[in-house]
Amino acid sequence: MKRIFKITIVLAITATSGFVACSNDQVSDPVTDDGSDSIYSGTASVTQGLATTTTTNLFASGTRVAGLGTIKATDDTTWIVPAAVNYTDNSFPFASDLHNTYGETYTSATDALAALDGNDIVEIDSEGEVITAFVFADNYFEMYVNGVPVGKDPVPFTEFNSSIVRFKVAAPYTIAMKLVDWEENLGLGSEGSGGSAYHPGDGGMVAVFKDESDEIVAITGDDWKAQTFYTAPIKDLSCPTEEGTTRSSDNCDTADSNDGTSHYGLHWEIPSNWYEEAFDDSTWPDATTYTNNTIGVNNKPSYTNFTDIFDDNANDAEFIWSTNVILDNEVIVRYTVE
Repeated sequence: MKRIFKITIVLAITATSGFVACSNDQVSDPVTDDGSDSIYSGTASVTQGLATTTTTNLFASGTRVAGLGTIKATDDTTWIVPAAVNYTDNSFPFASDLHNTYGETYTSATDALAALDGNDIVEIDSEGEVITAFVFADNYFEMYVNGVPVGKDPVPFTEFNSSIVRFKVAAPYTIAMKLVDWEENLGLGSEGSGGSAYHPGDGGMVAVFKDESDEIVAITGDDWKAQTFYTAPIKDLSCPTEEGTTRSSDNCDTADSNDGTSHYGLHWEIPSNWYEEAFDDSTWPDATTYTNNTIGVNNKPSYTNFTDIFDDNANDAEFIWSTNVILDNEVIVRYTVE
């Protein structure tokens, strides 16, 4: 017998924002890059160097270490890096596997759906319909619908996986997702790769939402909203710019390095109600779209096995992120399905 359940949780601000200690300053004090003329005067809290590890590894099976840490900024605030997540919160459901080398791997979405018994469906509205979301995230996601947690990524870092999230809801409804590009060098937004110890890896997320008739009701694109809340590594504090609510690091260096311990991170507090339906995201920037080649998914079975879903000829979903898919590491995206 199919069992549909409803999950509600209350989240502390520290669990959703990544922000530990508050400051009354709205704008960070200017920070001088040691011995240079580089000064930062934006709205972020500024950190420098490695964070203190607080969780050694969330997922021991992964090929890369998915740790967590804390780091203190120049304005005396303390931040969780790469992000405050609900990975160990058992009340927040894991997404079902579409392709997961540590769980179940399927060659088609039809096979993956056939393996589900209905217990995965999160009920938001009893009179609604079941919506099925197919998600590929580099690296990690947590999804809410109308403020209710409906699915989190079962693999925080690697190997790359894809997931199914199902929920019962009545339109209109708002999808809100926290996206995290994980890091091995905590607080520095980088990882070892290609012979470099400090490689600023990229992010990216694509999703397709279908109704009970297998019709697409939403896809990721530039009609979503996207805001960044953690940017690193920053080598020169004069390179980031802000215009309105757009936090841009497009002028910043993204080259690999073998000595990144002096690099900086920029942190912004996430609104406590960012995942709620009533949250006003109207002033946030539109999501930036990226090609499959830019994200680098053409050799990943967790994506290529399901191009009929993600690259539908009539309604092709796009990879989205904030304005910088390399340096921006914690991003919130939102979209309302009418």
